[in-house]
Amino acid sequence: QVQLVESGGGSVQTGGSLRLSCAASGLTFRSYKMAWFRQAPGKDREFVAAINWSGDITIYGDSVKGRFTISRDKDNAKNTAYLQMNSLKPEDTAIYYCAVGLGTGLPRKSSTEYGYWGQGTQVTVSS
Repeated sequence: QVQLVESGGGSVQTGGSLRLSCAASGLTFRSYKMAWFRQAPGKDREFVAAINWSGDITIYGDSVKGRFTISRDKDNAKNTAYLQMNSLKPEDTAIYYCAVGLGTGLPRKSSTEYGYWGQGTQVTVSS
């Protein structure tokens, strides 16, 4: 059974930083891309960042470019992804979801590329 567990969410003031983690387990495939999406109250789910299976290709949503960094473990497992969030703004407030898409293909922004999702972790940025 595939399981994605996010952690690291919380409350922070404007300009602060948080680091989210996503641990994947139960995957029989060793090659998969990982991504972060977020959803604020009353808004559609938004792409945040994604990384390919080997960790050398990353893409970002326009609203977080230059402030957020996605990475994943360098060891053979590569089953944990991270999202370092710096210079946080109130508009970053949302539930952040980790997602996994099987295969060695490029990371993508579309949620349809990802078949497995975590339960989400709340990030709140106050002004």
